[in-house]
Amino acid sequence: MPDTMDYTELTSRQLPQSLEAEQAVLGSILIDSRCVGDVVGILKPEDFYLRQNREIYETVYRMFSYSLPIDVVTVLGKLKENGFYDEATTPGYMRQLMEITPTAANVKHYAGIVRDKALLRALSKTATDINEMAIREEGTASSILDSAERKVFGLRRGNADDELERIGTIMVKLFGHLNELSQSDSDIPGAPTGLRDLDRKINGLNKSDLIIIAARPGMGKTTIALNILANVAKATRKTVAFFSLEMSREQLAARLLSCESAVDNNKLTTGRLDQEDWEKIAIASSALSQTDIRVSDNPTISVTEMNALCRRLDNLGLIVVDYLQLMTRADKDSRSAENRVNVVAEISRALKIMAKDLNVPVICLSQLSRASEGRTDKRPLLSDLRESGAIEQDADQVIMLYRDDYYNPNTAEQNVCECIVAKNRHGEPGTVKVQWRPQFFSFSNLDTIHS
Repeated sequence: MPDTMDYTELTSRQLPQSLEAEQAVLGSILIDSRCVGDVVGILKPEDFYLRQNREIYETVYRMFSYSLPIDVVTVLGKLKENGFYDEATTPGYMRQLMEITPTAANVKHYAGIVRDKALLRALSKTATDINEMAIREEGTASSILDSAERKVFGLRRGNADDELERIGTIMVKLFGHLNELSQSDSDIPGAPTGLRDLDRKINGLNKSDLIIIAARPGMGKTTIALNILANVAKATRKTVAFFSLEMSREQLAARLLSCESAVDNNKLTTGRLDQEDWEKIAIASSALSQTDIRVSDNPTISVTEMNALCRRLDNLGLIVVDYLQLMTRADKDSRSAENRVNVVAEISRALKIMAKDLNVPVICLSQLSRASEGRTDKRPLLSDLRESGAIEQDADQVIMLYRDDYYNPNTAEQNVCECIVAKNRHGEPGTVKVQWRPQFFSFSNLDTIHS
Protein backbone atom coordinates (compact mmCIF):
# COMPACT_ATOMS: atom_id res chain seq x y z
CA MET A 1 0.00 0.00 0.00
CA PRO A 2 2.77 2.54 0.78
CA ASP A 3 4.27 1.79 -2.64
CA THR A 4 0.96 2.68 -4.29
CA MET A 5 0.79 5.96 -2.36
CA ASP A 6 4.35 6.84 -3.31
CA TYR A 7 3.62 6.17 -7.01
CA THR A 8 0.44 8.25 -6.88
CA GLU A 9 2.29 11.12 -5.25
CA LEU A 10 5.06 10.90 -7.85
CA THR A 11 2.74 10.89 -10.87
CA SER A 12 0.64 13.75 -9.50
CA ARG A 13 3.62 16.09 -9.22
CA GLN A 14 3.57 19.07 -11.52
CA LEU A 15 6.58 20.17 -13.48
CA PRO A 16 8.27 23.33 -12.13
CA GLN A 17 6.36 26.41 -13.26
CA SER A 18 5.22 29.90 -12.19
CA LEU A 19 2.16 31.03 -14.09
CA GLU A 20 2.08 34.23 -12.02
CA ALA A 21 5.60 35.17 -13.19
CA GLU A 22 4.71 34.33 -16.80
CA GLN A 23 1.65 36.58 -16.62
CA ALA A 24 3.68 39.35 -14.97
CA VAL A 25 6.24 39.26 -17.81
CA LEU A 26 3.53 39.53 -20.47
CA GLY A 27 1.66 42.21 -18.53
CA SER A 28 4.86 44.26 -18.20
CA ILE A 29 5.43 44.07 -21.96
CA LEU A 30 1.87 45.24 -22.69
CA ILE A 31 2.15 48.08 -20.15
CA ASP A 32 5.56 49.30 -21.31
CA SER A 33 7.02 47.97 -24.58
CA ARG A 34 10.42 49.48 -23.73
CA CYS A 35 11.13 46.45 -21.53
CA VAL A 36 10.86 43.99 -24.43
CA GLY A 37 14.56 44.36 -25.26
CA ASP A 38 15.47 43.27 -21.73
CA VAL A 39 13.13 40.29 -21.78
CA VAL A 40 14.16 38.80 -25.15
CA GLY A 41 17.73 38.57 -23.89
CA ILE A 42 16.53 36.34 -21.05
CA LEU A 43 13.57 34.33 -22.34
CA LYS A 44 12.71 32.29 -25.41
CA PRO A 45 9.11 31.36 -26.33
CA GLU A 46 9.59 27.74 -25.24
CA ASP A 47 10.45 28.93 -21.70
CA PHE A 48 6.76 29.61 -21.08
CA TYR A 49 4.85 26.67 -19.60
CA LEU A 50 1.26 27.69 -20.38
CA ARG A 51 0.47 27.36 -24.09
CA GLN A 52 -1.51 30.61 -24.25
CA ASN A 53 1.32 32.55 -22.61
CA ARG A 54 3.82 30.93 -24.96
CA GLU A 55 1.79 31.95 -28.03
CA ILE A 56 1.52 35.56 -26.87
CA TYR A 57 5.23 35.82 -26.12
CA GLU A 58 6.17 34.14 -29.39
CA THR A 59 4.12 36.79 -31.22
CA VAL A 60 5.83 39.60 -29.31
CA TYR A 61 9.22 37.94 -29.92
CA ARG A 62 8.69 37.92 -33.69
CA MET A 63 7.38 41.50 -33.71
CA PHE A 64 10.47 42.67 -31.83
CA SER A 65 12.80 40.95 -34.31
CA TYR A 66 11.22 42.97 -37.13
CA SER A 67 11.13 46.25 -35.13
CA LEU A 68 7.32 46.42 -35.20
CA PRO A 69 5.45 48.58 -32.65
CA ILE A 70 4.31 46.55 -29.65
CA ASP A 71 1.13 47.34 -27.65
CA VAL A 72 -2.08 45.53 -26.82
CA VAL A 73 -3.74 46.50 -30.13
CA THR A 74 -0.84 45.47 -32.41
CA VAL A 75 -0.24 42.24 -30.48
CA LEU A 76 -3.92 41.28 -30.75
CA GLY A 77 -3.72 41.92 -34.49
CA LYS A 78 -0.68 39.67 -34.87
CA LEU A 79 -2.28 36.98 -32.75
CA LYS A 80 -5.15 36.92 -35.26
CA GLU A 81 -2.72 36.68 -38.19
CA ASN A 82 -0.84 33.81 -36.56
CA GLY A 83 -3.97 31.86 -35.67
CA PHE A 84 -3.49 32.24 -31.92
CA TYR A 85 -6.68 34.28 -31.40
CA ASP A 86 -9.92 33.18 -29.74
CA GLU A 87 -12.69 35.81 -29.84
CA ALA A 88 -14.23 34.54 -26.61
CA THR A 89 -11.12 34.47 -24.43
CA THR A 90 -8.09 36.27 -25.91
CA PRO A 91 -9.18 39.94 -25.52
CA GLY A 92 -10.29 39.36 -21.94
CA TYR A 93 -7.09 37.51 -21.06
CA MET A 94 -4.96 40.34 -22.47
CA ARG A 95 -6.86 42.88 -20.32
CA GLN A 96 -6.37 40.62 -17.31
CA LEU A 97 -2.61 40.51 -17.90
CA MET A 98 -2.41 44.30 -17.80
CA GLU A 99 -4.65 44.58 -14.73
CA ILE A 100 -2.76 42.10 -12.54
CA THR A 101 0.66 43.63 -13.29
CA PRO A 102 1.25 46.64 -11.03
CA THR A 103 4.43 47.87 -12.74
CA ALA A 104 6.88 46.93 -15.49
CA ALA A 105 9.85 47.97 -13.33
CA ASN A 106 10.37 44.41 -12.03
CA VAL A 107 10.16 42.67 -15.39
CA LYS A 108 13.74 41.31 -15.22
CA HIS A 109 12.94 39.68 -11.88
CA TYR A 110 9.78 38.11 -13.31
CA ALA A 111 11.68 36.91 -16.38
CA GLY A 112 14.37 35.38 -14.17
CA ILE A 113 11.73 33.31 -12.34
CA VAL A 114 10.27 32.08 -15.64
CA ARG A 115 13.74 31.19 -16.92
CA ASP A 116 14.63 29.28 -13.74
CA LYS A 117 11.44 27.22 -13.91
CA ALA A 118 12.06 26.45 -17.60
CA LEU A 119 15.62 25.36 -16.78
CA LEU A 120 14.37 23.06 -14.03
CA ARG A 121 11.87 21.48 -16.44
CA ALA A 122 14.59 20.99 -19.02
CA LEU A 123 16.89 19.50 -16.38
CA SER A 124 14.16 17.07 -15.35
CA LYS A 125 13.67 15.99 -18.97
CA THR A 126 17.42 15.65 -19.50
CA ALA A 127 17.81 13.53 -16.37
CA THR A 128 15.03 11.25 -17.61
CA ASP A 129 16.68 10.95 -21.04
CA ILE A 130 20.08 10.13 -19.47
CA ASN A 131 18.47 7.54 -17.22
CA GLU A 132 16.78 5.92 -20.22
CA MET A 133 20.05 5.83 -22.19
CA ALA A 134 21.84 4.14 -19.30
CA ILE A 135 19.07 1.57 -18.69
CA ARG A 136 18.85 0.68 -22.39
CA GLU A 137 22.67 0.64 -22.67
CA GLU A 138 22.57 2.74 -25.86
CA GLY A 139 26.30 2.59 -26.61
CA THR A 140 29.38 2.23 -24.45
CA ALA A 141 29.57 3.74 -20.97
CA SER A 142 32.03 6.32 -22.33
CA SER A 143 29.75 7.39 -25.19
CA ILE A 144 26.72 7.62 -22.86
CA LEU A 145 28.73 9.72 -20.40
CA ASP A 146 29.86 12.01 -23.24
CA SER A 147 26.27 12.39 -24.43
CA ALA A 148 25.11 13.11 -20.88
CA GLU A 149 27.78 15.78 -20.42
CA ARG A 150 26.81 17.38 -23.73
CA LYS A 151 23.15 17.50 -22.74
CA VAL A 152 23.85 19.07 -19.35
CA PHE A 153 26.36 21.51 -20.85
CA GLY A 154 23.76 22.42 -23.48
CA LEU A 155 21.34 23.35 -20.69
CA ARG A 156 23.96 25.56 -19.03
CA ARG A 157 24.52 27.40 -22.32
CA GLY A 158 20.81 27.64 -22.97
CA ASN A 159 20.85 25.31 -25.99
CA ALA A 160 18.22 22.68 -26.66
CA ASP A 161 20.26 20.65 -29.12
CA ASP A 162 17.62 17.92 -29.38
CA GLU A 163 14.81 20.23 -30.42
CA LEU A 164 13.77 22.00 -33.59
CA GLU A 165 14.15 25.77 -33.28
CA ARG A 166 11.73 28.21 -34.87
CA ILE A 167 13.12 30.41 -37.63
CA GLY A 168 11.81 33.48 -35.79
CA THR A 169 14.00 32.65 -32.80
CA ILE A 170 16.99 32.11 -35.07
CA MET A 171 16.33 35.45 -36.77
CA VAL A 172 16.44 37.30 -33.45
CA LYS A 173 19.84 35.71 -32.71
CA LEU A 174 21.05 36.58 -36.21
CA PHE A 175 19.93 40.21 -35.85
CA GLY A 176 21.81 40.40 -32.54
CA HIS A 177 24.95 38.99 -34.15
CA LEU A 178 24.71 41.42 -37.07
CA ASN A 179 24.27 44.29 -34.65
CA GLU A 180 27.43 43.25 -32.78
CA LEU A 181 29.36 43.10 -36.04
CA SER A 182 28.12 46.53 -37.14
CA GLN A 183 29.28 48.10 -33.86
CA SER A 184 32.67 46.38 -33.86
CA ASP A 185 35.81 48.32 -34.76
CA SER A 186 37.31 45.24 -36.42
CA ASP A 187 36.88 44.61 -40.13
CA ILE A 188 36.77 40.83 -39.60
CA PRO A 189 33.98 38.95 -37.77
CA GLY A 190 36.20 36.31 -36.14
CA ALA A 191 39.05 36.35 -33.65
CA PRO A 192 42.30 37.68 -35.17
CA THR A 193 45.13 35.29 -35.97
CA GLY A 194 47.66 38.13 -35.90
CA LEU A 195 48.48 37.53 -39.58
CA ARG A 196 46.78 40.39 -41.42
CA ASP A 197 46.47 38.88 -44.89
CA LEU A 198 45.35 35.51 -43.55
CA ASP A 199 42.65 37.20 -41.46
CA ARG A 200 41.33 38.98 -44.54
CA LYS A 201 41.23 35.73 -46.49
CA ILE A 202 39.43 33.61 -43.85
CA ASN A 203 37.60 36.44 -41.98
CA GLY A 204 39.36 35.52 -38.75
CA LEU A 205 38.64 32.51 -36.55
CA ASN A 206 34.88 32.14 -36.31
CA LYS A 207 32.90 30.42 -33.57
CA SER A 208 32.02 26.73 -34.10
CA ASP A 209 34.46 26.44 -37.03
CA LEU A 210 36.90 23.55 -37.43
CA ILE A 211 40.09 24.87 -39.03
CA ILE A 212 42.62 22.33 -40.30
CA ILE A 213 46.24 23.49 -40.68
CA ALA A 214 48.09 20.85 -42.67
CA ALA A 215 51.67 20.52 -43.89
CA ARG A 216 54.58 18.19 -44.34
CA PRO A 217 56.94 17.89 -41.35
CA GLY A 218 59.23 20.88 -40.81
CA MET A 219 56.95 23.49 -42.41
CA GLY A 220 55.97 25.12 -39.11
CA LYS A 221 52.52 23.76 -38.21
CA THR A 222 53.05 23.87 -34.46
CA THR A 223 54.72 27.28 -34.64
CA ILE A 224 51.92 28.98 -36.55
CA ALA A 225 49.36 27.37 -34.24
CA LEU A 226 51.18 28.68 -31.15
CA ASN A 227 51.48 32.15 -32.73
CA ILE A 228 47.74 32.23 -33.43
CA LEU A 229 46.93 30.91 -29.95
CA ALA A 230 49.01 33.61 -28.24
CA ASN A 231 47.55 36.36 -30.41
CA VAL A 232 43.95 35.31 -29.68
CA ALA A 233 44.72 35.16 -25.95
CA LYS A 234 46.16 38.69 -25.98
CA ALA A 235 43.68 40.28 -28.40
CA THR A 236 40.46 38.84 -26.95
CA ARG A 237 41.48 38.34 -23.30
CA LYS A 238 39.80 34.94 -23.47
CA THR A 239 40.93 31.53 -22.27
CA VAL A 240 42.69 29.47 -24.95
CA ALA A 241 43.58 25.77 -24.74
CA PHE A 242 46.45 23.94 -26.45
CA PHE A 243 46.44 20.14 -26.53
CA SER A 244 49.84 18.79 -27.58
CA LEU A 245 50.13 15.07 -28.27
CA GLU A 246 53.74 15.40 -29.41
CA MET A 247 55.66 18.05 -27.44
CA SER A 248 56.00 18.67 -23.70
CA ARG A 249 54.61 21.71 -21.88
CA GLU A 250 58.14 23.02 -21.35
CA GLN A 251 59.00 22.80 -25.06
CA LEU A 252 55.82 24.65 -25.98
CA ALA A 253 56.48 27.31 -23.34
CA ALA A 254 60.01 27.79 -24.68
CA ARG A 255 58.68 28.33 -28.21
CA LEU A 256 56.12 30.84 -26.98
CA LEU A 257 58.81 32.67 -25.02
CA SER A 258 61.18 32.79 -28.01
CA CYS A 259 58.45 34.22 -30.22
CA GLU A 260 57.25 36.76 -27.67
CA SER A 261 60.74 37.96 -26.65
CA ALA A 262 62.42 37.75 -30.08
CA VAL A 263 65.31 35.91 -28.43
CA ASP A 264 66.97 33.24 -30.57
CA ASN A 265 65.59 29.82 -29.63
CA ASN A 266 69.12 28.35 -29.64
CA LYS A 267 70.00 30.67 -26.77
CA LEU A 268 66.98 29.50 -24.82
CA THR A 269 67.90 25.87 -25.52
CA THR A 270 71.54 26.24 -24.41
CA GLY A 271 70.95 28.85 -21.70
CA ARG A 272 73.66 31.13 -23.14
CA LEU A 273 71.83 34.38 -22.52
CA ASP A 274 73.37 37.83 -22.12
CA GLN A 275 71.94 40.64 -19.99
CA GLU A 276 69.82 42.03 -22.83
CA ASP A 277 68.35 38.56 -23.49
CA TRP A 278 67.40 38.17 -19.83
CA GLU A 279 65.64 41.51 -19.88
CA LYS A 280 63.73 40.56 -23.02
CA ILE A 281 62.55 37.20 -21.71
CA ALA A 282 61.57 38.74 -18.36
CA ILE A 283 59.29 41.21 -20.14
CA ALA A 284 57.93 38.48 -22.46
CA SER A 285 57.35 36.07 -19.59
CA SER A 286 55.40 38.72 -17.71
CA ALA A 287 53.24 39.45 -20.77
CA LEU A 288 52.50 35.75 -21.39
CA SER A 289 51.70 35.17 -17.72
CA GLN A 290 48.95 37.78 -17.94
CA THR A 291 47.16 35.73 -20.61
CA ASP A 292 44.99 32.69 -19.88
CA ILE A 293 46.74 30.04 -21.97
CA ARG A 294 46.10 26.47 -20.81
CA VAL A 295 48.36 23.63 -22.01
CA SER A 296 47.96 19.84 -21.89
CA ASP A 297 50.67 17.42 -23.06
CA ASN A 298 48.76 14.19 -22.43
CA PRO A 299 49.72 12.05 -25.46
CA THR A 300 46.72 9.70 -25.13
CA ILE A 301 43.92 12.23 -24.66
CA SER A 302 40.75 11.72 -26.72
CA VAL A 303 38.33 14.27 -28.14
CA THR A 304 35.79 13.23 -25.50
CA GLU A 305 38.27 14.04 -22.73
CA MET A 306 39.23 17.35 -24.39
CA ASN A 307 35.57 18.27 -24.63
CA ALA A 308 34.98 17.48 -20.97
CA LEU A 309 38.00 19.57 -19.87
CA CYS A 310 37.06 22.55 -22.04
CA ARG A 311 33.45 22.58 -20.83
CA ARG A 312 34.79 23.53 -17.41
CA LEU A 313 36.65 26.58 -18.73
CA ASP A 314 34.93 29.94 -18.49
CA ASN A 315 35.24 32.50 -21.30
CA LEU A 316 36.78 29.99 -23.71
CA GLY A 317 37.95 31.55 -26.97
CA LEU A 318 39.99 28.94 -28.91
CA ILE A 319 41.11 25.31 -28.86
CA VAL A 320 44.22 24.04 -30.67
CA VAL A 321 45.02 20.33 -31.14
CA ASP A 322 48.48 19.16 -32.26
CA TYR A 323 47.94 16.90 -34.14
CA LEU A 324 45.12 14.82 -35.66
CA GLN A 325 46.96 11.64 -36.68
CA LEU A 326 48.28 11.11 -33.12
CA MET A 327 44.81 11.13 -31.59
CA THR A 328 42.91 8.09 -30.34
CA ARG A 329 39.26 7.24 -29.91
CA ALA A 330 37.57 7.54 -26.52
CA ASP A 331 37.22 3.74 -26.32
CA LYS A 332 40.95 3.17 -26.80
CA ASP A 333 40.79 -0.60 -26.34
CA SER A 334 39.01 -1.05 -29.67
CA ARG A 335 41.20 1.17 -31.82
CA SER A 336 43.64 -1.53 -32.88
CA ALA A 337 40.89 -3.53 -34.55
CA GLU A 338 39.59 -0.53 -36.47
CA ASN A 339 40.62 0.67 -39.88
CA ARG A 340 42.78 3.76 -39.23
CA VAL A 341 40.96 5.72 -41.95
CA ASN A 342 37.66 5.13 -40.15
CA VAL A 343 39.18 6.12 -36.81
CA VAL A 344 40.54 9.40 -38.20
CA ALA A 345 37.17 10.10 -39.83
CA GLU A 346 35.45 9.54 -36.49
CA ILE A 347 37.92 11.81 -34.67
CA SER A 348 37.54 14.50 -37.34
CA ARG A 349 33.77 14.45 -36.94
CA ALA A 350 34.11 14.56 -33.13
CA LEU A 351 36.31 17.67 -33.40
CA LYS A 352 33.68 19.44 -35.51
CA ILE A 353 30.97 18.48 -33.02
CA MET A 354 33.16 19.82 -30.18
CA ALA A 355 33.61 23.14 -31.99
CA LYS A 356 29.85 23.42 -32.42
CA ASP A 357 29.01 22.28 -28.87
CA LEU A 358 31.45 24.71 -27.24
CA ASN A 359 30.76 27.44 -29.83
CA VAL A 360 34.47 28.25 -30.27
CA PRO A 361 36.89 27.86 -33.18
CA VAL A 362 38.93 24.66 -33.06
CA ILE A 363 42.28 24.51 -34.89
CA CYS A 364 43.56 21.01 -35.54
CA LEU A 365 46.94 20.34 -37.09
CA SER A 366 47.29 17.52 -39.61
CA GLN A 367 50.05 15.75 -41.46
CA LEU A 368 50.07 15.60 -45.25
CA SER A 369 50.95 12.46 -47.18
CA ARG A 370 54.17 12.08 -49.15
CA ALA A 371 52.30 12.44 -52.46
CA SER A 372 53.49 16.02 -52.92
CA GLU A 373 57.14 14.93 -52.64
CA GLY A 374 56.88 13.08 -55.95
CA ARG A 375 55.45 16.03 -57.88
CA THR A 376 57.45 18.68 -59.70
CA ASP A 377 55.40 21.38 -57.99
CA LYS A 378 55.51 20.30 -54.37
CA ARG A 379 52.76 22.62 -53.21
CA PRO A 380 50.21 20.51 -51.33
CA LEU A 381 46.70 19.70 -52.54
CA LEU A 382 43.54 18.79 -50.63
CA SER A 383 43.97 15.21 -51.79
CA ASP A 384 47.24 15.07 -49.80
CA LEU A 385 45.42 15.08 -46.44
CA ARG A 386 46.47 11.85 -44.79
CA GLU A 387 44.19 8.92 -44.01
CA SER A 388 40.77 10.41 -44.52
CA GLY A 389 38.72 12.43 -46.96
CA ALA A 390 36.40 13.08 -44.00
CA ILE A 391 38.87 15.70 -42.74
CA GLU A 392 38.18 17.80 -45.81
CA GLN A 393 34.45 17.24 -45.43
CA ASP A 394 34.25 18.18 -41.74
CA ALA A 395 36.57 21.20 -41.90
CA ASP A 396 35.22 24.70 -42.43
CA GLN A 397 38.65 25.81 -43.57
CA VAL A 398 41.74 23.92 -44.68
CA ILE A 399 45.01 25.88 -44.64
CA MET A 400 48.12 24.18 -46.02
CA LEU A 401 51.64 25.51 -45.46
CA TYR A 402 54.38 25.53 -48.09
CA ARG A 403 57.88 27.03 -47.97
CA ASP A 404 59.75 27.02 -51.27
CA ASP A 405 63.14 27.40 -49.58
CA TYR A 406 62.58 24.04 -47.87
CA TYR A 407 62.86 22.33 -51.27
CA ASN A 408 64.76 24.95 -53.27
CA PRO A 409 67.59 26.51 -51.21
CA ASN A 410 68.37 29.05 -53.94
CA THR A 411 64.84 30.38 -54.30
CA ALA A 412 64.30 34.14 -54.27
CA GLU A 413 61.63 33.74 -51.58
CA GLN A 414 63.76 32.98 -48.55
CA ASN A 415 61.87 32.54 -45.25
CA VAL A 416 58.52 33.10 -46.94
CA CYS A 417 55.65 30.74 -46.17
CA GLU A 418 52.62 30.32 -48.40
CA CYS A 419 49.35 29.76 -46.52
CA ILE A 420 47.29 27.95 -49.14
CA VAL A 421 43.62 28.27 -48.16
CA ALA A 422 42.33 25.25 -50.08
CA LYS A 423 38.86 25.25 -48.50
CA ASN A 424 37.10 28.31 -47.15
CA ARG A 425 33.45 28.39 -46.10
CA HIS A 426 33.72 32.11 -45.31
CA GLY A 427 35.18 33.25 -48.62
CA GLU A 428 37.17 32.31 -51.66
CA PRO A 429 40.10 29.88 -51.59
CA GLY A 430 43.48 31.39 -52.35
CA THR A 431 47.04 31.86 -51.16
CA VAL A 432 48.53 34.45 -48.82
CA LYS A 433 52.19 34.82 -47.92
CA VAL A 434 53.64 35.38 -44.45
CA GLN A 435 57.14 35.87 -43.09
CA TRP A 436 58.81 32.85 -41.47
CA ARG A 437 61.32 33.65 -38.71
CA PRO A 438 62.86 30.28 -37.79
CA GLN A 439 65.25 31.59 -35.14
CA PHE A 440 62.29 32.91 -33.10
CA PHE A 441 59.80 30.15 -33.96
CA SER A 442 57.35 32.72 -35.29
CA PHE A 443 55.39 33.86 -38.30
CA SER A 444 54.65 37.53 -38.98
CA ASN A 445 53.06 39.75 -41.62
CA LEU A 446 55.02 39.98 -44.84
CA ASP A 447 55.86 43.62 -45.57
CA THR A 448 56.22 44.36 -49.25
CA ILE A 449 58.41 47.34 -50.12
CA HIS A 450 57.64 49.14 -53.37
CA SER A 451 60.17 51.35 -55.12
